[in-house]
Amino acid sequence: MPKIEHTDFYSHILGMSLNVEVTGHYGHPIIMFPTSRGSYTQNHDFKLNDSINWFVDQGKVKLYNVQTVDGLSLYDKGIHPEDRIKNYELWVQFMRQEFIPYIQKTHEVHRVGLAGASFGGYHAANLAFRFPDLVSHLFCLSGAFTIRDFMDGYSGELVYFNCPREFVINDDAWKYRHMHIVLSTSDQDICLEQTKEMAGILTGKGINHWYDERKWISHDWPLWRMVFPMFIGRFFG
Repeated sequence: MPKIEHTDFYSHILGMSLNVEVTGHYGHPIIMFPTSRGSYTQNHDFKLNDSINWFVDQGKVKLYNVQTVDGLSLYDKGIHPEDRIKNYELWVQFMRQEFIPYIQKTHEVHRVGLAGASFGGYHAANLAFRFPDLVSHLFCLSGAFTIRDFMDGYSGELVYFNCPREFVINDDAWKYRHMHIVLSTSDQDICLEQTKEMAGILTGKGINHWYDERKWISHDWPLWRMVFPMFIGRFFG
């Protein structure tokens, strides 16, 4: 079984410590995110991490499961939508300015992998498309590509720049062409149409990606545990 450590990382941007679960001893770093308001241990608890144990044991990849601030940002209905997106943007900047640079330095790599399922897939995709020069691989499993539904009609620049389905259309395609992009879904997935739309945007811009659609399985952990090792195996096997 892979080595698992629990630690925390203090963010000066957020003014708080965030929990991190580290799985493995060596390998290309893959930062992973939980589903909506999920614990930082969720991908371990639901055995998504276990589905790629072989690659972790072999030192192909090392996993960093990071705490999110969903409950203090996009999911906090007790604060104004402008404050929700501002709080989320602080977490985004924590990832860009503090955590990802730490992982780059630790592993002596220029780019890291990002992965997540459902709302974790949104986090991974949003970071990857916003900061492509920091990202080598994106594994978006049944993800979303907009946060408009959380904004109660509020709009603004920060909302736009956290909706990949909007800003990627207007961005330069060359920025993304180095990245290995996987968009995973299924014919019974609640995120099927969103994933198809995002794949269409990438196709229209000539950005290479792997669109994978499974059959007869819904938006849940059995789907993600089935496909994740296939994707990791393709790039790190």
